[in-house]
Amino acid sequence: MVKLITGVGGFIGSSLAQRLLQNGEDVVGVDCFIDYYPREIKEKNLRPLRDYSTFAFIEKNILELDFPKILDGIDGIYHQAAQAGVRASWGEDFGIYTKNNILATQKLLEAVKESRVRVVYASSSSVYGETKKIPMQEDDLPNPVSPYGVSKLAAEHLCRLYWKNFRVPTVSLRYFTVYGPRQRPDMAFHRFLKAIMKGEEITLYGDGEQTRDFTFIKDAVDANLLAMEKGQSGGVYNIGGGSQVTINHCIESMEIIVGKKANVKRLERQKGDVTHTYADTSRAQKKLGFQPSTPLEEGLRLEAKWIQDNIL
Repeated sequence: MVKLITGVGGFIGSSLAQRLLQNGEDVVGVDCFIDYYPREIKEKNLRPLRDYSTFAFIEKNILELDFPKILDGIDGIYHQAAQAGVRASWGEDFGIYTKNNILATQKLLEAVKESRVRVVYASSSSVYGETKKIPMQEDDLPNPVSPYGVSKLAAEHLCRLYWKNFRVPTVSLRYFTVYGPRQRPDMAFHRFLKAIMKGEEITLYGDGEQTRDFTFIKDAVDANLLAMEKGQSGGVYNIGGGSQVTINHCIESMEIIVGKKANVKRLERQKGDVTHTYADTSRAQKKLGFQPSTPLEEGLRLEAKWIQDNIL
């Protein structure tokens, strides 16, 4: 059993790779270290993976990969690689998103259309956009409000097209705000926890009453393994943590965990940010057996400990 993971140096990719290696599987990981955040963070994520003789790493952009050579012996692909960030996706930088999120996905799917290797694609709740219909369901009309969301939805459509036309068994997982150890440094929980620990200012966009469905990294990894095993080809599944809470509540929980008050600077809400997210995960529960098991406060404690031990 050999799995290919794109974006293996990232938050979810490295966590998924470590679980697979611990489970006794062989992993080929690909990452090109795009400069959205420092390379040293991804190198640190990769360090425990390199201890396994069953792990092979390829430093390459997907668009430059020799797929016929790499895919030999691969029996499943977790496509985690992407250009992240809602707020950074506007303007001239959108070209980076079309290249790394859409074109890269198309090349990967084109490469597997003969072998029909199963592909589990990392989509996003950003495809839903601003909606008053809560909880969000997979059959709702996607209406992204950021270029990032557009790029994730386009790649998701490509996955379905390659299933319909070439029978490539793709499965798309719409992640809802994944957090936990190894979380990217630009993401809110990472920034907030680090700032509270250091006594620095937190920048909060909006009044803090916006809500999110937060998904702990272990639960996101579980969803990937279940999707590879049980996901319906061409299918789409919401992956959420089962908790719709305000950002203000999260900051209050962090203050308790860290034992310090947060110094919050409030700014205007940013373009592309949605007001509420909340996943209806009944399809994933019924079809995949997915069941999030990590309460928000427990997940925050684990992320806080990781930041204390590895970042500060």
